[in-house]
Amino acid sequence: MNIGVDAAALGMSGAVTSHTADVNSGYWNPAGLLALDDNQLALMHSSYFANIANYDYAAYAMPLDDRSAVAISLIRFAVDDILNTTQLIDEQGNINYDRISLFSTADYGLTFSYARKLPVQGLNYGVNAKVIRRIIGNFASSWGFGLDAAIQFETNNNWKFGIMARDITTTFNAWAIDEDEFETIKDAVEGQNQELPETTEITIPKLQIGISKKFNFNYDYTLLAAANLNVRFEENNDIISTSFASVNPALGFEFGYIDMVYLRAGMGNFQNELQIDNSEQLTFQPSFGLGFKYNGIQVDYAFTDIGDQSVALYSNIFSLKLDFSIFR
Repeated sequence: MNIGVDAAALGMSGAVTSHTADVNSGYWNPAGLLALDDNQLALMHSSYFANIANYDYAAYAMPLDDRSAVAISLIRFAVDDILNTTQLIDEQGNINYDRISLFSTADYGLTFSYARKLPVQGLNYGVNAKVIRRIIGNFASSWGFGLDAAIQFETNNNWKFGIMARDITTTFNAWAIDEDEFETIKDAVEGQNQELPETTEITIPKLQIGISKKFNFNYDYTLLAAANLNVRFEENNDIISTSFASVNPALGFEFGYIDMVYLRAGMGNFQNELQIDNSEQLTFQPSFGLGFKYNGIQVDYAFTDIGDQSVALYSNIFSLKLDFSIFR
């Protein structure tokens, strides 16, 4: 749930909290759903770890009236066809390849979003209800639930501001472990017995604060500049880190031509990485993107770590957005 969706947004390093305004707002800031003029559908695919893992996303959004909108989205991150070698060696100590089986591990995130205009001009709010499902073959599975809340505000001179509070109640995942299956593998390596894992997993709240503005040049050209401050309430390797919270900035730019062709760039995930000599080195994750929109169909591409500058997950990402106005 932290990777992000939509190649257009990822091409700007996710610095879209303040100006997101389409079906993908259900993930980035549900208040942005109020910018919808018609129903929209979004699809995305990306592969990680040399195509071992697949990351897929689908979302659908629709306005209810001139003051509210809803959306539903599904994220799946999975590794399929993993070799299960826990029974490779039989009771006599012989290796038997017929005892190898396959399993998959998958994480699912189902999000229901609702947005509504507030009486204050330019101020909107949105909320998410999330259901998390995690499966590790026949070994274990879990269910979780969480809530997000967000606002967006636009001034008269086109400055936009946004705040997205993720997992505001702390998202809990409760695991169910197949203890019979666990008994068959816990002594697989002599003298290295495994203990039953914890059955409760929590995701602590996070805060994303964004600001953006679009500039127009000679009617045909636009430049969108955006910035995010991503706050996690823990101490880690972010560029700003305290015992109370850590702050990670992100910058994004989008150059547009006649609202049809887009060129995007971004920088994010600034980390103080510990080196082998115990020194620290500042790293960041650059991104690049292209987009094309015509008659309600938008296709976007992003590469999210140019030159492998960081140790983050990096990949080629493709997404499609369809506005149902083309069917009118």
